[in-house]
Parts: sequence; C-alpha cells; structure tokens
Amino acid sequence: MIQFTETVLRDANQSLIATRMPLSEMEPVLSKLNKAGYYSLECWGGATFDSCLRYLDEDPWERLRKIRAACPDTKLQMLLRGQNLLGYRHYPDDVVRLFVRKSVENGIDIIRIFDALNDIENMKVAVDETLKCGAHASGAICYTVSPIHSLEGFVRFAEEMEALGVQSICVKDMAGLLSPKEGEELVRALKQTVKVPIVIHTHSTTGLGYMTLLKCVEAGADVIDTALSSFSGGTSQPATETMLYTLKEYGYETRVDPALCMEINEYFKKYRDECLSDGTLNPVVMGTQTDVLHYQIPGGMLSNLVAQLTAQNKLDKLDEVLEETPRVRKDLGYPPLVTPMSQMVGAQAAVNVILGERYQSVSTEIKNYIRGEYGKAPGKISEELIKKVLGDEKPIQGRFADTLEPAFEKAKKELGDKAHCDEDVLSYIAFPEQAEAFFEKREMRKNNTFKYRIARID
Repeated sequence: MIQFTETVLRDANQSLIATRMPLSEMEPVLSKLNKAGYYSLECWGGATFDSCLRYLDEDPWERLRKIRAACPDTKLQMLLRGQNLLGYRHYPDDVVRLFVRKSVENGIDIIRIFDALNDIENMKVAVDETLKCGAHASGAICYTVSPIHSLEGFVRFAEEMEALGVQSICVKDMAGLLSPKEGEELVRALKQTVKVPIVIHTHSTTGLGYMTLLKCVEAGADVIDTALSSFSGGTSQPATETMLYTLKEYGYETRVDPALCMEINEYFKKYRDECLSDGTLNPVVMGTQTDVLHYQIPGGMLSNLVAQLTAQNKLDKLDEVLEETPRVRKDLGYPPLVTPMSQMVGAQAAVNVILGERYQSVSTEIKNYIRGEYGKAPGKISEELIKKVLGDEKPIQGRFADTLEPAFEKAKKELGDKAHCDEDVLSYIAFPEQAEAFFEKREMRKNNTFKYRIARID
C-alpha cells in the first residue's frame, strides 16, 4: 500500500504563489479532500503562518481549527522548523514546547520536524514535545548536494532521528535535486538501516520529480508527497493524479480516489487561472528549471526571489542572483537551501548582485548564522567572511537555545488584553509586528460591528 500526502493546501501553493491562498479558497472543497483517501493533508506550518498574518489578514490558528472541523477523518500535517518553529530565528524551549502543544490541541496530527542545517540538537525539544502530546513526529532529512554531503551522512542522521523516537523519516528534497538513482539508493539504504516508514518529498523544479518518486516507491518508500495537478509541476510537487495512474499500472495499491481528485482539481483550476490573471502566479515558476541542478534553489525560494526582484524592478538580475547563490552557499559552509537558510542565502545573493560588491552589506540573519545562532554549520565557513562579520568576537559554542531565557510569560504580560488566548501570544512571539497589526485590525472589526449593531437597534 502506497500512501499519499496532499500538499495543495500548503507546500504546493507556497511554492507556486508564495502561500497566498486564503482559507476562503480552500473551504468549499475541504470536505471532499477529507473523503479522498489521503494518508494526510499538509495544510499548516511552513510559510502559512507568516502569510496569514502578513498578507491574508487571517488568524493562522483559526484557519487550522476550521480545516480540522471540515476534515475530521483525515490526518492533518504541518511542517515545523525545529527550534525555529515557523519563524526565522531560534526560540527558547518553553515557547517551542507550548507551540507544539497548541498545534496538536488545535488539530494537527503529524508534525514533520526538520532543521535547516540537519543539526539534531535543534530538533530534540520539538520531537520530544510532539511525542508527549501524542502526535506523530516525523523527522526530516534536508536533502542537498555538496562536496560535504553524502548518502552515508544522511543515513547516520536518520539513525540519530530514529534514536530520538521519530515515527517516520522524510527525505525532504526542497529543490528537486534528488535524482531517480540517488533516490532509489537512499531509500534502500534507509530501509536497511531504520525500522520506521520512509516518506519522500520532492519538487518538480528540475523535471526529475516523477521519475524519482517512482524509483523511490520501487525501493520501498511508504508515503509520497504530491499536489493536485492544477497546482503541481514547476516548483511544486509532482501531480497526484499522474502518480496515482502510474502506480496503479504498476500494480501498487493506494487508497486515494482518482474520481474525487478530479472533482477537487476542477475547483482549484478556476482559482489557478485567477492567480495567473492577476499575477499572483508567475509563469516563470511553472516551468522546468534544469539550471537548478547547479543553483540548487528550492521552489519556495525561487518564487520568493522572483517576487522580491519584481517588487524592486530588478527581475532582469535574476540570472545573476542565481549564479551568485551557490557562491554564497559555499562561503557559509554549504547549508541546505531550506527555510530559513534559503531565504537568508537568497537575500544575501540578491544584495551582493544589486549593490555590485560582495558582502558590502551583510544581513543581520547572516551575521547571526555566522555567530552560531542557527546551529552548527555543515561545513567550514569562509574565514574571510567570519573576520569581516565577527572581527575578534568568538562564535557561540553549543546549542544557542540553551542561552535563551524563557519568553512566553514575558510576552503574555507585554501583550496584556491584546491577546485573547495563548495562541495569540505565540503568534506575537513568532511575528511581533505582524501579529500586533492583526490584533489591531481584529479589534477594529469587532468595534465596527458593535457600532453597526447599535445603530441598527436605534
């Protein structure tokens, strides 16, 4: 039995339209998604939290509760960045534990936990709390290609995660770099080494995705991530319907209903066409980008780069930024290009190109990374860059989160009446400015409605 995780509610729209799909566009088909026979619906985490507050004027927690109510029979899945949670920095352990607990309480069944550097120390607290809450902890290997990454290294990391107690292991291929041959070899090695189920997550960016999923299934993968066809391909995942058709021809059993998928996809086609018309969906991210095999830029990162450069009228610089990205990555010790590292490396590459001088301006996030605030770099960081950024300062030794004071109660006190619940406080800790702006709008809506009702009574 091959299981399917559907990504249209999270990663598919994150990769193609920078996570701009509002809840209102999902709600009409949630009940059908619930009945389609998926192993899980990936619907939360990743960039959804940020986008809800920053762009969509939505409460991310309310979104999760509504999806849960509409999908009572299917497991809901989220993506969590370990000690980063859903933000772009490390948070103290009290915040990590409460965030995990509230995610489960509000409806999440499976938490896919990764660290952008594949640093096991940054995953321990999130995995531990997920297990304590009775949810499924899925540990993720951030797959990447570099002179310092190897099949043996990925397998060792999988063993470390299994020792933590994870109940499945996901090969998370952010940029579509996992080739059919490498995927087959990695899955076989994992199946021989660990006992938990293996999940494969890849993207169609390079054109390898469909072949890679098939070879991984043949090698013993248990679950694959796919996206309904209207939001598949390009920087998104391979199409659900195509993989269902292919696997059926090869004699594999699945539980997903192709006819129901067709109905749901017809609905999403209309929304996709609207996104194309209004520019939310840029055709650039829908094609096959074989250059990514060199640049190694994941889908969400590419769509965000396109959006950022377009906003600055610098889209003509895209090729130069793509060429600069692997150079920046090498300087930083070959971190996998996954959130938040993908945004940090991409933004630094863009700054280097736009300013015309490398590292003339270095972002705060890159400085913090070099200091050790994101964990242990996979490889050696450029000595010249370390000296430029740190001077005589010594990098942090050990787990950065151990240096952080508990933050939840302090934040709760700061917010006072603005926070209606613990979830509001967690939103504020993750994204202070965006959360406060949302709380103000929420209060204004409440007051305006109240005034309107009084006026009607008068």
